[in-house]
Amino acid sequence: MVDEKYIRNLLIVFCLVILTLGGCGSKDEKQASAQTELQKSEASRSEETVPANPPAPAVAPTGGAAVVIDVDGSKLTHGQVETEIKRIMSAMKKQMPADRLEQAKENARKQVLSDFTAKTLLTNEVKRLNISASDAEVKEAEEQVKNDLPKGMTIEDLMQKNKITKEQMQEDLRFRIKISKLVMMQMSGKSKPTDKEINEFYQKNRDKFKMPKGVHVRHVLIAKAAGDDNKMKAEKKAKAEDLRSQLLAGANFAEIAKKNSDCPSKETGGDLGVFRRGEMVKQFENAAFSQEVNAIGPVVETEFGFHIIQVLERHAPKTLALDDRMKGNISTFLEQQKQQETFDAMLKKLRDKAKITVYRN
Repeated sequence: MVDEKYIRNLLIVFCLVILTLGGCGSKDEKQASAQTELQKSEASRSEETVPANPPAPAVAPTGGAAVVIDVDGSKLTHGQVETEIKRIMSAMKKQMPADRLEQAKENARKQVLSDFTAKTLLTNEVKRLNISASDAEVKEAEEQVKNDLPKGMTIEDLMQKNKITKEQMQEDLRFRIKISKLVMMQMSGKSKPTDKEINEFYQKNRDKFKMPKGVHVRHVLIAKAAGDDNKMKAEKKAKAEDLRSQLLAGANFAEIAKKNSDCPSKETGGDLGVFRRGEMVKQFENAAFSQEVNAIGPVVETEFGFHIIQVLERHAPKTLALDDRMKGNISTFLEQQKQQETFDAMLKKLRDKAKITVYRN
């Protein structure tokens, strides 16, 4: 059976825009966000960001109402930036080592400014061109989100995780549909790859279609948190050891994961899918590749916490053939790549024409 997840990850290697979500950190987040690539083509996908250290204004603004960035008259305040940074950090704080938090916070700040800039420019452009999205189109997009959700997760779970209301989600979908239409207008219907382009891509990248050996793994994570002292770490390790004892005694792994794991993979019973060498932190990888199939391995400590690992399958290395399914995957990737290139070029033009002022607070 062809490993669909591996194929998808293969192709994403070439993509310029990957949305990185907070998670277990050791690439445990292979359970992808429930959105299509088309739905993700917005500000966070641009490689450009606003300047990190722009010239300070003559009179530096202060306070929560101070303007941080002005994009063609649309302003974002210091208070709004801090609120968004807190929302982003709350999703990753529990799983991220303490020494990475400050850098993550700075990255989040840059992303907030970049997202605001791009969204403002794109909003102005769709208004100028009078591009709309119907309720029926929004409903269809919402159904697609539901279909793409991991098994066991509902759309209500997704909204709760992202701390948004149904109205906010629908408005976001409406905006993304408009941007998709804007991109397609720029492309003039030239996004569909030809058979020649598909074959050339495969031949030029044959080494990328060599699938190394892998392991299909599920786990339970008892996460460490920033500021944990030795006592807290010992208690968490003891909890992991107790859960392992329950599993050895015959407890259901999926149920234990769902009730106790601190990894988002708990929604799928701790299933992380298939991994290859280099896709996990070293301690986790060494354990996964050395364990026997179906064995409940010893508790493994990584920088992210204490893991109980079970290997479900081993996958031998092989080269993926250019069959109809692979052609379809490559075609989809190339189409999205063309859309992304068009989007990036369009956004750059909008940036170049815009008046953008970034203030240092």
